[in-house]
Amino acid sequence: MTTPSELPATEEAAPLEGRLHPWSWLFALIAQLQSFALPLIALLVFGSRGNGDERWQFIGMLAGLVIVVVSVVQYFTYRYGVVGDDLVIREGILHRNRRNIPMQRIRNVSLQQNLLHRLFGVAEVRLESAGGHGAEAKMRVLSLAAANQLESLIESHHGTETGGNETSDDGETATPPLLQLGAGELTRLGLVSNRGMVVVGATAAAFWQLVPDDADNWIGDGAKSLFGQALAAHLGWLGWTLAIIALVLAAMVALRLLSIALAFVQYHGFALRSERGRLSVERGLLNRVRANAPPKRIQFWNRRESLLQRWLGRQSLQVETAVGMQEDGASSAITQLAPIAPPAVVDDLLGRLLPAHALDGLDWRPIHPRAWRRMVKWPLWLLLAASATLTWLIGWSGLLPLLLAPWLVWSKRRLAASRGWALNDHLISWRSGWLGWQQSFAEVNKLQGVQLLQSPFDRRHGMARLLVDTAGAHPLSGNLRIDMSYLPEADARELYRRLAQRIASTPLAW
Repeated sequence: MTTPSELPATEEAAPLEGRLHPWSWLFALIAQLQSFALPLIALLVFGSRGNGDERWQFIGMLAGLVIVVVSVVQYFTYRYGVVGDDLVIREGILHRNRRNIPMQRIRNVSLQQNLLHRLFGVAEVRLESAGGHGAEAKMRVLSLAAANQLESLIESHHGTETGGNETSDDGETATPPLLQLGAGELTRLGLVSNRGMVVVGATAAAFWQLVPDDADNWIGDGAKSLFGQALAAHLGWLGWTLAIIALVLAAMVALRLLSIALAFVQYHGFALRSERGRLSVERGLLNRVRANAPPKRIQFWNRRESLLQRWLGRQSLQVETAVGMQEDGASSAITQLAPIAPPAVVDDLLGRLLPAHALDGLDWRPIHPRAWRRMVKWPLWLLLAASATLTWLIGWSGLLPLLLAPWLVWSKRRLAASRGWALNDHLISWRSGWLGWQQSFAEVNKLQGVQLLQSPFDRRHGMARLLVDTAGAHPLSGNLRIDMSYLPEADARELYRRLAQRIASTPLAW
């Protein structure tokens, strides 16, 4: 992504005026300590146990001093500035590093603030490019004025309009938001999400890794004690049933309350705006994040409606932009245009951001008429195996699970009937789901690749699978793909031919 080191002498000698904030060394120190916290604590606390030897404590303090020195040196040596059409970053003393990043290749500018950042009036700035692996540059930290100035400078090199938007005295744009989430919408978002369950599962896994090896003994003793107290209460079958129902309901309510709290933490103050020709998303209670990107950088759209969202009359709209993810699969780019919103609002967003009449003339085509048989085959075999095992263990009552067979067949037929694909002059689209449904689509002139796959089972039944990929996609973003399975082979090959021709004849629009 960066240019070679052979630069003209005038550019090499060009002064770079941009500097990090004077408190940047503190934030760099905190980031370093987060990486080395456990080893340092082990050296300081446990290193001299038993023999009074203080060498390990000295090594720990020396390591901490080195980290402080490195953080301070980074502040004094880090410089950035604009030379021509490149953003130039220079750092280091013994090992000097100079990077030239073409400003036209920067696709996303992300500003992140936690509580400490806001206390000092600074922000961490990430610059990301299309298809890049990790951030092109990470500036820890800049003052808010310098961060906003850098953001505006990059926008101007992208040819976006800077006029016509009024700003308030505190620097916040006065552009009315396209979408804003209040307390009511955040509560609904928590109700339809499973963030609480994920946090509880991760906490339980960490707990079992950290507790002593004999923890299962005292946990088991505690459970036996509680069970003994329940038996001593002489509850009948009705009492036991009510107690179990109350316990399950209490757990469900607690998980939903936790999900609501997490939704407030992550999406508090969510605002989606269109300003200076770019989309801007700002959100977060403790960790404030602001990201922006031009609408034309959006590569993929995913509209979802789960069963709970349908009951609440809400949908969500997720996108993928031409910005590469980090090594761990995370990204600070815009991913949620509408975490939760009424269907009319989602329709309005799509009408504003997609090309004119892009959603018109979608001729939906079904998947293979025998697809439901393949969908239901393995669940039926598993149901038969489970029923046979239960019958062998407990007798004829083990056949009761077979009553689920008609429901399985009916549900798979409904699922197969809900799936379909459509192609017009602008979009390739795929829909699926009946209890909860989703519709995925991408602009044809932004497709990067198309792949036709056939397993032995597909060939036997005259079916095929088509994968459609966009620029900047990441292997971990599996939901942000158009994966069309159980297509009739003739339809799949014809669709593959048409998309391949369009991709070959159309310049890739990043």
